[in-house]
Amino acid sequence: MWILRSSTSSPFGRKITVGAGLCGLSDRIRMVTSVPRDPADPVRQLNPLGKLPTLVLEDGSALFDSRVILEWLDAQAGGGRIIPTGEHHFEALRLQAVGDGMMDASVQQMSERRHHEGSALSQIWMDYQREKVTRSLAFVMSHREMLSGTPHVGHIALACALAYLDYRFDGYWRVGYPDLVDWLDGFAAAVPSFAASAHPV
Repeated sequence: MWILRSSTSSPFGRKITVGAGLCGLSDRIRMVTSVPRDPADPVRQLNPLGKLPTLVLEDGSALFDSRVILEWLDAQAGGGRIIPTGEHHFEALRLQAVGDGMMDASVQQMSERRHHEGSALSQIWMDYQREKVTRSLAFVMSHREMLSGTPHVGHIALACALAYLDYRFDGYWRVGYPDLVDWLDGFAAAVPSFAASAHPV
């Protein structure tokens, strides 16, 4: 059994849950909630960065970050399950980079809110991060061909990014991107592990 150190609110951790489902490996993973801000949390010893997600293997070694873990899961499933080979390989990785960047920018905004209140909150920083998300949404819509095909790491990252925007930012993106709303609905219907790993209400 592999141990996934993560949290139900982590969009990067959700990537692993979704990817494991698509690889047919969900029954090999048990999630254990970690709180990296807690000095006593074991994740700090397992991962020098002290970040989620961290996957602990049966021999006690650990893998991180989400991109590395998904590549490892794909290999365990025989390869080519969620990381395409051939002409679509780098297209999938590029979309994953966009989705990961959206999640990182969104998490950065939440961190700013958590650590700074009122006048101490940097609106310049918040706007800088939100603009990353806005540009990324526009990029995806200008490259809609990336949204087609069998679900892969790029689709996983994008779906988790959009779901995190729903979870933490009231889904403000939905008004301007109805085609992406439809795509996300289709992804959720086609990928049971995505629906099963929904963020807490």
